[in-house]
Amino acid sequence: MQKITILIHCEDQKAIIASVTSYIASIEGNIIYLDQHVDADENVFFMRLECEFSSQNWDMEVIKKDFQTNLATPFNMSWEIYTQDHKPKMALFVSKYDHCLYDILGRYSAGELPLEIPLIISNHEDLRSVAQRFEIPFHYVSFTKEIKAEGEQQQMELLKEYAIDFIVLARYMQIITPNLIALFRNQIINIHHSFLPAFPGAKPYHSAFKRGVKIIGATSHYVTEGLDEGPIIEQDIARVSHSHSIEDFIMKGRDLERSVLARAVKLHAERKTMVYNNKTVVFS
Repeated sequence: MQKITILIHCEDQKAIIASVTSYIASIEGNIIYLDQHVDADENVFFMRLECEFSSQNWDMEVIKKDFQTNLATPFNMSWEIYTQDHKPKMALFVSKYDHCLYDILGRYSAGELPLEIPLIISNHEDLRSVAQRFEIPFHYVSFTKEIKAEGEQQQMELLKEYAIDFIVLARYMQIITPNLIALFRNQIINIHHSFLPAFPGAKPYHSAFKRGVKIIGATSHYVTEGLDEGPIIEQDIARVSHSHSIEDFIMKGRDLERSVLARAVKLHAERKTMVYNNKTVVFS
């Protein structure tokens, strides 16, 4: 049994769903999931579907060619097709914080994430032992202001060497360069506290504590050149009160960062996110 996922977006128009489902039926495919959304303001149609093929003559390249000819060209679609057995390769970028790294590697080891992690890249040596514990190659790449260009080049060479599909910033405390963002457009996922831009800096929970906030949260988003302004994938919050200490804020915040980042990574790896006009359509 072969399984594929198809992502589509195009101008909203009549008969898109009927045409796609009829085509899948014509090549003896069985649709097991279908969801769609129309952005009424932009008049844009989005669809995600999963289908199975039991035929021994199943040929991915033939399907792609036929899909382009019979559907994509007439409807002027942007589309992607993925096979179930193709697990995307994810690079982890880290600095010194380890809570998101441990969480992702734990979930990965437990088989909860449908992806591969060929390497970890860091601008510090602190977390090398964590990578070794999980038997994942660790690469130290210095990324100071004076040698940023050299660091970027080294990062790009490693990403190419390991054939990386997307990047996750697991509390990587450096600004990603425009060249790397362009190379991995909508393929770099970041996590940060949801106070931004209200409480920027190295100690956001301390600043929020002093202001007496009543909720804290975390946001995971795709990275763009606008710092922390990329399309949002996942968010969550927790309530706090005057009875909580700064340590409580930090603990709750890190719990949120772990869970929100993990959900965002899983959604991306399962091809359930579509980006349009700096927003995301996230399918269930």
